Amino acid sequence: MAIVSPSLLSADFLHLADEITMINESQCDWLHIDVMDGVFVPNLSFGFPIIEAIRPICQKPLDVHLMIVEPWKFIDQFAKLGIYIMNVHYEVCPHLHRTLRAIREAGMRPAVTLNPHTPVELLTDILCEADMVLLMSVNPGYGGQKFIEQSIRKVERLRKMIQEQGLSTLIQVDGGVNLETGRQLIEAGADSLVAGSAVFKASSPQEMIAQLDAL
Repeated sequence: MAIVSPSLLSADFLHLADEITMINESQCDWLHIDVMDGVFVPNLSFGFPIIEAIRPICQKPLDVHLMIVEPWKFIDQFAKLGIYIMNVHYEVCPHLHRTLRAIREAGMRPAVTLNPHTPVELLTDILCEADMVLLMSVNPGYGGQKFIEQSIRKVERLRKMIQEQGLSTLIQVDGGVNLETGRQLIEAGADSLVAGSAVFKASSPQEMIAQLDAL
C-alpha cells in the first residue's frame, strides 16, 4: 500500500480548516506542505504563519518540502513546530551531509529532493543519511502540471541503488500523480505518493485518497 501525502498547495485556502478536517478523517498517512520562496522556484506559497495555524488541528504528520534557498537556516524553527519530515533540495545544499545530519539531530526525519533534471546517481554517497528521497516528476513551483514520464525509470534506478546499499530509504514522488501514474510509480518501486490536484479537485477527496492508498 502506498504512503499517501496530499499536497496542501491544491487545497481551498478560503476553507482551510475544513480541508484539514477532511485530511484528518481520511486514510492519508501524511500532509505534504510545499514552502516556496520565489527564488529557487518561480512561485511563493505559505510559510510559518500558515503552518503554525494548522499544526494544532492537523492530526497527520507534516511532511514539509522546502523549495527555498538556504533551508538549513530554518531547521530549529521547523523542529519546534513538531514537523515529522523536513525535505531539502539537493540543488541548493552545498553541504548536504551537514544539513541532513542537523535535521536528524533536531528530531525530524531528513529527506532530500531531486529536480527532474538531477540524476539519482548524485546521491550515491549521501543516500545512507536520508530517510526519504523525493523525486520531482514535474518542474517544481506550480501544481497541476503534466507528469514527466522519465520519472518512472528514475524511480527504478533509485530503488536499485537503495537495494544495493541495503538501505530502507523511502522513495516519494511529487507531480502529476493520479491513479494511473501512481500505479506505475508504485510498480516501479516508489513508496510514497504526493497528490495535490488529484485529491483536492476530486468529487470525493477522501475516496481518491483511499484509492491511492490501495495502490
